[in-house]
Amino acid sequence: MNTNFNIRQTLECGQVFRFCEPTPHTFRIIAQNNFGIYNEETDNNLDEYNEFWYNYFDGETDYSQIKKVLSSKDEHMKNAVEFGGGIRILKQDPWEMLISFIISQNNGIPNIKKSIENICAKYGSKNQMHGEDYYAFPTVEQLVLATNEGLRECKVGFRDKYILDACAKVSDGTIDLNQIYNMNSDDAREYLMQISGVGPKVSDCILLFAYKKNDIFPTDVWIKRVMEGLYFNGEEQSLKKIKDFALDYYGDLAGYAQQYLFYYARENQLFKK
Repeated sequence: MNTNFNIRQTLECGQVFRFCEPTPHTFRIIAQNNFGIYNEETDNNLDEYNEFWYNYFDGETDYSQIKKVLSSKDEHMKNAVEFGGGIRILKQDPWEMLISFIISQNNGIPNIKKSIENICAKYGSKNQMHGEDYYAFPTVEQLVLATNEGLRECKVGFRDKYILDACAKVSDGTIDLNQIYNMNSDDAREYLMQISGVGPKVSDCILLFAYKKNDIFPTDVWIKRVMEGLYFNGEEQSLKKIKDFALDYYGDLAGYAQQYLFYYARENQLFKK
Protein backbone atom coordinates (compact mmCIF):
# COMPACT_ATOMS: atom_id res chain seq x y z
CA MET A 1 0.00 0.00 0.00
CA ASN A 2 1.15 3.54 -0.78
CA THR A 3 1.60 5.17 2.64
CA ASN A 4 1.69 8.59 0.95
CA PHE A 5 -1.82 8.26 -0.47
CA ASN A 6 -5.04 7.38 1.29
CA ILE A 7 -8.11 8.41 -0.64
CA ARG A 8 -10.39 8.51 2.42
CA GLN A 9 -8.04 10.71 4.42
CA THR A 10 -7.54 13.01 1.43
CA LEU A 11 -11.25 13.45 0.76
CA GLU A 12 -12.30 13.78 4.41
CA CYS A 13 -9.90 16.48 5.59
CA GLY A 14 -12.10 19.45 4.72
CA GLN A 15 -10.68 20.48 1.37
CA VAL A 16 -13.26 19.04 -1.03
CA PHE A 17 -17.04 18.62 -1.13
CA ARG A 18 -18.10 16.77 -4.29
CA PHE A 19 -17.67 13.19 -3.18
CA CYS A 20 -19.70 10.46 -1.53
CA GLU A 21 -19.27 6.85 -0.43
CA PRO A 22 -22.20 5.00 -2.07
CA THR A 23 -20.91 1.61 -0.95
CA PRO A 24 -18.32 0.83 1.75
CA HIS A 25 -14.76 1.75 0.69
CA THR A 26 -15.82 3.05 -2.74
CA PHE A 27 -15.81 6.79 -3.43
CA ARG A 28 -17.65 8.64 -6.17
CA ILE A 29 -15.86 11.90 -6.99
CA ILE A 30 -16.80 14.75 -9.31
CA ALA A 31 -14.37 17.53 -10.17
CA GLN A 32 -15.32 20.14 -12.79
CA ASN A 33 -16.54 17.96 -15.67
CA ASN A 34 -14.81 14.78 -14.52
CA PHE A 35 -16.29 11.77 -12.76
CA GLY A 36 -14.32 9.05 -11.00
CA ILE A 37 -15.08 5.95 -8.94
CA TYR A 38 -12.22 4.71 -6.77
CA ASN A 39 -11.92 2.01 -4.11
CA GLU A 40 -9.74 2.88 -1.12
CA GLU A 41 -8.55 -0.71 -0.73
CA THR A 42 -7.51 -1.39 -4.33
CA ASP A 43 -6.96 2.01 -5.98
CA ASN A 44 -4.05 3.26 -3.88
CA ASN A 45 -1.42 3.49 -6.62
CA LEU A 46 -1.59 6.97 -8.14
CA ASP A 47 0.61 5.91 -11.06
CA GLU A 48 -2.36 3.88 -12.32
CA TYR A 49 -4.72 6.90 -12.36
CA ASN A 50 -5.37 8.74 -15.61
CA GLU A 51 -3.75 12.13 -16.21
CA PHE A 52 -6.59 14.24 -14.81
CA TRP A 53 -6.95 12.35 -11.54
CA TYR A 54 -3.17 11.91 -11.14
CA ASN A 55 -2.81 15.68 -11.29
CA TYR A 56 -5.92 16.23 -9.13
CA PHE A 57 -4.41 14.09 -6.37
CA ASP A 58 -1.09 15.93 -6.71
CA GLY A 59 0.71 12.85 -7.95
CA GLU A 60 3.95 14.66 -8.79
CA THR A 61 4.68 15.84 -5.24
CA ASP A 62 6.89 13.72 -2.99
CA TYR A 63 5.07 13.69 0.34
CA SER A 64 7.72 11.54 2.04
CA GLN A 65 10.04 14.53 2.41
CA ILE A 66 7.22 16.86 3.51
CA LYS A 67 6.19 14.41 6.22
CA LYS A 68 9.79 13.90 7.34
CA VAL A 69 10.37 17.64 7.81
CA LEU A 70 7.08 18.25 9.60
CA SER A 71 7.46 15.18 11.84
CA SER A 72 10.79 16.50 13.06
CA LYS A 73 9.12 19.68 14.37
CA ASP A 74 7.59 18.24 17.54
CA GLU A 75 5.63 15.30 18.97
CA HIS A 76 2.23 16.86 18.15
CA MET A 77 3.10 17.19 14.50
CA LYS A 78 4.69 13.77 14.39
CA ASN A 79 1.50 12.21 15.75
CA ALA A 80 -0.67 14.15 13.28
CA VAL A 81 1.48 13.13 10.31
CA GLU A 82 1.50 9.48 11.35
CA PHE A 83 -2.26 9.50 11.82
CA GLY A 84 -3.09 11.18 8.48
CA GLY A 85 -0.05 10.14 6.49
CA GLY A 86 -2.08 9.45 3.35
CA ILE A 87 -3.43 13.00 3.03
CA ARG A 88 -2.59 14.86 -0.16
CA ILE A 89 -3.55 18.45 -0.93
CA LEU A 90 -5.73 18.35 -4.01
CA LYS A 91 -5.14 20.55 -7.05
CA GLN A 92 -8.67 21.78 -7.63
CA ASP A 93 -10.29 24.22 -10.01
CA PRO A 94 -10.10 27.85 -8.79
CA TRP A 95 -13.63 28.75 -9.90
CA GLU A 96 -15.14 25.72 -8.18
CA MET A 97 -13.16 26.47 -5.01
CA LEU A 98 -14.20 30.14 -5.03
CA ILE A 99 -17.90 29.30 -5.08
CA SER A 100 -17.57 26.28 -2.76
CA PHE A 101 -15.77 28.15 -0.02
CA ILE A 102 -18.12 31.11 -0.26
CA ILE A 103 -20.87 28.58 0.48
CA SER A 104 -18.80 27.11 3.33
CA GLN A 105 -19.02 30.25 5.49
CA ASN A 106 -20.73 29.57 8.84
CA ASN A 107 -21.96 26.30 7.41
CA GLY A 108 -21.68 22.59 8.17
CA ILE A 109 -20.17 20.11 5.70
CA PRO A 110 -23.44 18.20 4.95
CA ASN A 111 -25.18 21.49 4.12
CA ILE A 112 -22.27 22.71 2.03
CA LYS A 113 -22.25 19.49 0.00
CA LYS A 114 -26.01 19.60 -0.53
CA SER A 115 -25.99 23.25 -1.66
CA ILE A 116 -23.17 22.59 -4.12
CA GLU A 117 -24.98 19.56 -5.58
CA ASN A 118 -28.15 21.64 -5.90
CA ILE A 119 -26.24 24.34 -7.79
CA CYS A 120 -24.66 21.77 -10.10
CA ALA A 121 -28.04 20.14 -10.85
CA LYS A 122 -29.70 23.51 -11.49
CA TYR A 123 -26.97 25.28 -13.47
CA GLY A 124 -24.38 22.68 -14.53
CA SER A 125 -24.27 20.39 -17.56
CA LYS A 126 -25.64 16.85 -17.27
CA ASN A 127 -23.22 14.09 -18.26
CA GLN A 128 -22.96 10.31 -18.01
CA MET A 129 -20.04 8.07 -17.15
CA HIS A 130 -19.69 4.60 -15.62
CA GLY A 131 -23.40 4.18 -16.35
CA GLU A 132 -24.31 7.02 -13.99
CA ASP A 133 -25.70 10.48 -14.59
CA TYR A 134 -23.88 13.36 -12.95
CA TYR A 135 -23.74 17.15 -13.17
CA ALA A 136 -20.60 19.11 -13.86
CA PHE A 137 -19.84 22.15 -11.76
CA PRO A 138 -21.35 25.13 -13.63
CA THR A 139 -18.98 27.31 -15.59
CA VAL A 140 -18.77 31.06 -15.01
CA GLU A 141 -20.92 31.54 -18.12
CA GLN A 142 -23.59 29.21 -16.74
CA LEU A 143 -23.65 30.49 -13.17
CA VAL A 144 -23.63 34.17 -14.11
CA LEU A 145 -27.23 33.61 -15.30
CA ALA A 146 -28.33 32.68 -11.77
CA THR A 147 -30.64 34.88 -9.71
CA ASN A 148 -30.91 35.45 -5.97
CA GLU A 149 -34.14 33.47 -5.93
CA GLY A 150 -32.67 30.58 -7.90
CA LEU A 151 -29.64 30.37 -5.63
CA ARG A 152 -31.77 30.48 -2.50
CA GLU A 153 -33.70 27.51 -3.89
CA CYS A 154 -30.32 25.76 -3.81
CA LYS A 155 -30.20 26.38 -0.05
CA VAL A 156 -27.24 28.78 -0.02
CA GLY A 157 -29.07 31.25 2.23
CA PHE A 158 -27.52 34.68 2.70
CA ARG A 159 -24.54 33.67 0.55
CA ASP A 160 -26.55 34.19 -2.67
CA LYS A 161 -25.41 37.80 -3.00
CA TYR A 162 -21.77 36.80 -2.53
CA ILE A 163 -22.03 34.13 -5.24
CA LEU A 164 -23.59 36.64 -7.62
CA ASP A 165 -20.84 39.17 -6.89
CA ALA A 166 -18.19 36.51 -7.58
CA CYS A 167 -19.94 35.65 -10.85
CA ALA A 168 -20.08 39.30 -11.91
CA LYS A 169 -16.46 40.09 -11.04
CA VAL A 170 -15.02 36.97 -12.70
CA SER A 171 -17.29 37.35 -15.73
CA ASP A 172 -16.39 41.00 -16.39
CA GLY A 173 -12.67 40.45 -15.78
CA THR A 174 -12.39 42.41 -12.53
CA ILE A 175 -11.03 39.16 -11.09
CA ASP A 176 -8.80 37.03 -13.31
CA LEU A 177 -8.48 33.69 -11.55
CA ASN A 178 -5.55 32.61 -13.75
CA GLN A 179 -3.56 35.69 -12.75
CA ILE A 180 -3.46 34.46 -9.15
CA TYR A 181 -1.08 31.63 -10.05
CA ASN A 182 1.62 34.27 -10.57
CA MET A 183 0.96 36.22 -7.35
CA ASN A 184 2.51 35.76 -3.93
CA SER A 185 0.09 34.62 -1.24
CA ASP A 186 -0.39 38.04 0.41
CA ASP A 187 -1.17 39.80 -2.86
CA ALA A 188 -3.43 36.94 -3.96
CA ARG A 189 -5.38 37.10 -0.70
CA GLU A 190 -6.00 40.85 -1.08
CA TYR A 191 -6.98 40.34 -4.71
CA LEU A 192 -9.59 37.69 -3.87
CA MET A 193 -10.97 39.79 -1.03
CA GLN A 194 -12.28 42.28 -3.60
CA ILE A 195 -15.20 39.84 -3.88
CA SER A 196 -18.00 40.48 -1.41
CA GLY A 197 -18.11 37.85 1.31
CA VAL A 198 -14.56 36.63 0.69
CA GLY A 199 -12.53 37.21 3.84
CA PRO A 200 -9.15 35.88 4.98
CA LYS A 201 -10.35 32.33 5.80
CA VAL A 202 -12.23 31.82 2.52
CA SER A 203 -9.39 33.27 0.44
CA ASP A 204 -6.81 31.15 2.27
CA CYS A 205 -8.79 27.98 1.54
CA ILE A 206 -9.02 28.90 -2.14
CA LEU A 207 -5.29 29.66 -2.32
CA LEU A 208 -4.32 26.39 -0.64
CA PHE A 209 -6.77 24.00 -2.30
CA ALA A 210 -6.83 25.47 -5.81
CA TYR A 211 -3.45 27.16 -6.22
CA LYS A 212 -1.25 25.01 -3.96
CA LYS A 213 0.12 28.09 -2.21
CA ASN A 214 1.49 26.13 0.71
CA ASP A 215 2.68 29.08 2.79
CA ILE A 216 -0.96 29.43 3.87
CA PHE A 217 -2.54 28.32 7.15
CA PRO A 218 -6.35 28.60 6.93
CA THR A 219 -7.47 29.51 10.44
CA ASP A 220 -11.00 29.32 11.79
CA VAL A 221 -12.42 28.83 15.27
CA TRP A 222 -11.82 25.08 15.14
CA ILE A 223 -8.16 25.11 14.04
CA LYS A 224 -7.57 28.04 16.43
CA ARG A 225 -8.77 25.87 19.34
CA VAL A 226 -6.53 23.00 18.20
CA MET A 227 -3.47 25.23 18.01
CA GLU A 228 -4.21 26.79 21.40
CA GLY A 229 -4.47 23.34 22.92
CA LEU A 230 -1.30 21.97 21.34
CA TYR A 231 1.01 24.98 21.40
CA PHE A 232 -0.32 27.58 23.86
CA ASN A 233 -1.29 25.47 26.90
CA GLY A 234 -4.97 26.01 26.12
CA GLU A 235 -4.68 29.79 26.52
CA GLU A 236 -6.77 31.86 24.14
CA GLN A 237 -4.93 33.60 21.31
CA SER A 238 -6.05 35.86 18.47
CA LEU A 239 -6.54 34.37 15.02
CA LYS A 240 -3.67 36.56 13.81
CA LYS A 241 -1.30 35.25 16.47
CA ILE A 242 -2.19 31.66 15.62
CA LYS A 243 -1.64 32.26 11.92
CA ASP A 244 1.61 34.18 12.45
CA PHE A 245 2.94 31.43 14.72
CA ALA A 246 2.04 28.72 12.18
CA LEU A 247 3.62 30.53 9.25
CA ASP A 248 6.79 31.21 11.23
CA TYR A 249 6.99 27.67 12.65
CA TYR A 250 6.00 25.61 9.59
CA GLY A 251 7.17 28.02 6.87
CA ASP A 252 6.45 26.91 3.31
CA LEU A 253 4.90 23.70 4.65
CA ALA A 254 2.21 25.50 6.68
CA GLY A 255 -0.61 24.36 4.39
CA TYR A 256 0.35 20.71 4.75
CA ALA A 257 0.68 21.12 8.52
CA GLN A 258 -2.81 22.59 8.72
CA GLN A 259 -4.32 19.62 6.91
CA TYR A 260 -2.56 17.03 9.06
CA LEU A 261 -3.53 18.85 12.27
CA PHE A 262 -7.12 19.45 11.17
CA TYR A 263 -7.69 15.79 10.29
CA TYR A 264 -5.89 14.43 13.37
CA ALA A 265 -7.77 16.68 15.79
CA ARG A 266 -11.17 16.22 14.18
CA GLU A 267 -10.99 12.45 13.87
CA ASN A 268 -9.81 12.11 17.46
CA GLN A 269 -12.27 14.70 18.80
CA LEU A 270 -9.45 16.77 20.34
CA PHE A 271 -10.33 20.09 21.99
CA LYS A 272 -13.96 19.77 20.93
CA LYS A 273 -16.40 21.89 22.92
